[in-house]
Amino acid sequence: MAERRRSSSSSSSNGSSSPIINIAQDHLFSILLLLPVDSIISFSMTCKRSMLLTHSDTLWESICRRDWGPTSVDSLKSSAAASAAAAADTHHQQQLVWKKLYQQVHQLNCVSCYRLSDPDSDEAYPRPRASHSLNFVSGCLVLFGGGSEGGRHLDDTWIAHTGNDFKRILKWQMINSGMPSGRFGHSCVVIGDSLVLFGGINDNGIRQNDTWVGQVALDEMFVSTLSWRLLELGPVAPPPRGAHAGCSIGKRRMLIYGGIGLSGVRLGDAWVLELSENLSSGTWLEIVTHPSPPARSGHTLTFLGENQTVLFGGRGLGYEVLNDVWLFDTSEGRLRWAQIRYDIRNVPEGLSLPRVGHSATLILGGRLLIYGGEDSYRNRKNDFWLLDISLRPSIKLQRDTQKRRGSLANMWKRLSSEGYKPDCRSFHRACVDDSGRYLYVFGGMVDGLLQSGASSELKFDGELFLVELVL
Repeated sequence: MAERRRSSSSSSSNGSSSPIINIAQDHLFSILLLLPVDSIISFSMTCKRSMLLTHSDTLWESICRRDWGPTSVDSLKSSAAASAAAAADTHHQQQLVWKKLYQQVHQLNCVSCYRLSDPDSDEAYPRPRASHSLNFVSGCLVLFGGGSEGGRHLDDTWIAHTGNDFKRILKWQMINSGMPSGRFGHSCVVIGDSLVLFGGINDNGIRQNDTWVGQVALDEMFVSTLSWRLLELGPVAPPPRGAHAGCSIGKRRMLIYGGIGLSGVRLGDAWVLELSENLSSGTWLEIVTHPSPPARSGHTLTFLGENQTVLFGGRGLGYEVLNDVWLFDTSEGRLRWAQIRYDIRNVPEGLSLPRVGHSATLILGGRLLIYGGEDSYRNRKNDFWLLDISLRPSIKLQRDTQKRRGSLANMWKRLSSEGYKPDCRSFHRACVDDSGRYLYVFGGMVDGLLQSGASSELKFDGELFLVELVL
C-alpha cells in the first residue's frame, strides 16, 4: 500500500498523470497562447515538463508575436540579423532570447538618445520648424509642412530612408510636388503604405478641412518618390481646423478630435474617416457620444491596436493645460469614449504631467512613450513618460475605476534618459520604426538666448534625434 502511494506520488511529480501534459507539444503551445503571460508562468510551475515547455524560445517568440504584433517581431529579427552580418563574426552572433526580451520590455526604465543631425554638413536638410508632420512609412521618414520663423507656413516634403543602421546620420531628399498647400498644425497618419493628411492652418490664419493621400515609393537605389492626391469625399466633412489630433484606427479608418476652428475657438468634436479599399475615396462620420472629452487643442491621439485609442493632454477652453486620459473604444460595433480617472498626486513626479504640444507614440510592448511638451507657463519639457493602460477597465466598469484612482496611478512611470541631451521642446513631432524600439524626433519650439544673454526667446528647432529603448 505504501509502495503504491510512493508510485502515485512519483507519477504526479513527473506530471505523467496529468492529461494536459500528454497533449502533443504543438497543440499545447496553441493552448498556452490563449492564456495571459501570468497564467503561462503559473503553468510552468506545475511540473518539470511544463517548465521545459514554457521556457521554449519558440513559445516566447510566439508570445511576443501575439502581444507585440508580427511587424515588430519581424523587424526585430531583421535588425538582429543585420547587426550580426555587420559584425562579420559568425562565432559570436547574438541571438534574440525572446523570454528575456519580453521581460526587458516589460521592465523598461530607461531610454538612450542619439543625435542624427549634423549642423556642419553640406547635405540638403529640412529647415527648422514646428507643428509639422513626421511619419515612418515604407522604411522611410516622411516630413511635411509646419510653421517656421516669422509665422510662415512651409509646403515642403522631405524623405529619408532609414535602413537597418538606426544610429547613422540620415540623408534627406526634398520632394518637389507643390501639394498639399503650405500649412501647420495638420494631422498626418499612416494607413498601410500610404499617408492620409487632414486640415491645418496657413500663414494667413485660414483653417483647412481638405484630405490628402500620399504614396511613397522606393526604387532599387533607394531613391524616394512621393505623390500626393486630393481625396474624393462625400458631401459631409469636419469643420476647418488646425492643432487637432489624429490617428489611424484600423486598416482603413482615421480618427480626428478637437483642435482650433474658425475664430480661434477650441473644438470638442470627433470624426471618423472611412476609406475605400484602394484609398481612392472616403466618407466622414461625426461621432456624437456622452460622455466625451472636453474641447482642446495640442493634444495627442494614439491607436493601441484592436479597438482602443488613447487621448491625452492638450490645452482646454480656459487655456488651461490638461492631464486627463480618455479611451476611444470601437468594440462590440459601438463607438464610445470613457475617461480613465487617476489622482495625479499618487504619481511620483506627477505634478509635471499636464502638458500640451507633446508627442505620444505607441512603442514596443503596447505602451505609450510620451515626450516633451509645455506647461501652462510655456515651460518646455524634455522628460520621457511611459503610460501603460494594460490594466484599463472595460467601458462597462467605468464607475468602478473612480474608486480605484490610486491604483490606476501606477499606469504612469517616468523614464530616465542617457546619452545625448536634446533641448526642452514642444510642438515637435515623433514617430516609431516598425520594431517599436526606435523613436525619431524632429523639430519643435525650443528656448533660445537673446543676444543680451539675459533672457530667452522662442525659436524653431531643426534637430533630428533618435530615442532607443534600453533593453
